[in-house]
Amino acid sequence: MHASRSNILRMNDPRTAPVVGPGSSELEFPFDHPPAAGTWYPVAPGVYWLRMPLPFALDHINLWVLHDGPGWTIVDSGLNSEVTRGLWDRLVESAFAGLPVQRVIVTHFHPDHFGLAGWLTRRFSVPLWMTESEYLATQIHCAQLEPVARAAAIQLFARHGLDAERQEALRQQKHSYPRAVSEPPRSFNRMLDGDAILIDGRRWQVIVGYGHAPEHAALYCAEIGTLISGDMVLPKISTNVSVWPAEPDGDPLTLFLRSVSRYAQLPERTLVLPSHGLPFYGLHTRAAALHEHHRMRLDEVLAACARPTSAAEVIPVLFRRQLDSHQVSFAMGEAIAHLNHLLYQHKVTRTLDADGVLRFQRI
Repeated sequence: MHASRSNILRMNDPRTAPVVGPGSSELEFPFDHPPAAGTWYPVAPGVYWLRMPLPFALDHINLWVLHDGPGWTIVDSGLNSEVTRGLWDRLVESAFAGLPVQRVIVTHFHPDHFGLAGWLTRRFSVPLWMTESEYLATQIHCAQLEPVARAAAIQLFARHGLDAERQEALRQQKHSYPRAVSEPPRSFNRMLDGDAILIDGRRWQVIVGYGHAPEHAALYCAEIGTLISGDMVLPKISTNVSVWPAEPDGDPLTLFLRSVSRYAQLPERTLVLPSHGLPFYGLHTRAAALHEHHRMRLDEVLAACARPTSAAEVIPVLFRRQLDSHQVSFAMGEAIAHLNHLLYQHKVTRTLDADGVLRFQRI
């Protein structure tokens, strides 16, 4: 039997920056290595951990399979690639023990999470569960509508000082969202913040977070003290928080930090299952470290704004290593996000220079 809307109970709610944040050494890691490719192992009652490769500097994603009555619930899917599909085939033939998949839950629309969601839902004839904003984002990005097209990003980055050479490198990029995902399902089951999804008789509360994606869904089960955090709380890196062309004056960093504070209201001994890195204990410690990490970055960016400074000029402040064109795109988004945050905090001014570049200066 497929999962249905009756599994939801309404409740009142009580490409990643490659920068190591403080506090990761104080966390407790109960598993010292990930499962081998094409295998899984249990990390909590009814929760199984598997890992899929990614062809980026961040070279993996953690996925989760939950025992669900007569079958399984899959959380996130991996990138659309022959390698990932082959590893799923191996798991289905072995670890799934002939039991059916009940549904596919996706935390957010980014291709490493959503890439094979359509393929999996069609293969098993099961529904997709997502928040509405994330599902609509998949449709917009697959259609490459103007606000999310590469040309729009290059135009935004040029306005923030990106030089012509790096603009051209972005134009030549082979990476694209439609290539990275299988055909999206034509419908979905909507998840809302505060929902409790019944999986194998346990309540998994949906906790929506912002700043990294439009409406990212983490899942928390109080009964087994486990949080599937997606990209919102990672053990050793701070997830990418960027400004994109559809909302050029947005302040996603404020949204992200507010979301992190919400996760910190969960018990400290919560087992955190992140999308990248190893599962860990120490949620409060990590949340505090993420706040401190961004506070220090903001201080560094503010110091760089002693003279009129563009986002492109801030990249070396935030990222102290050589970046490829794929990483430059995320770095520009992060730089703009930090500058916009300082602007809304009334710590910098923003002016448009005669050359058409936005520059920020400390007040």
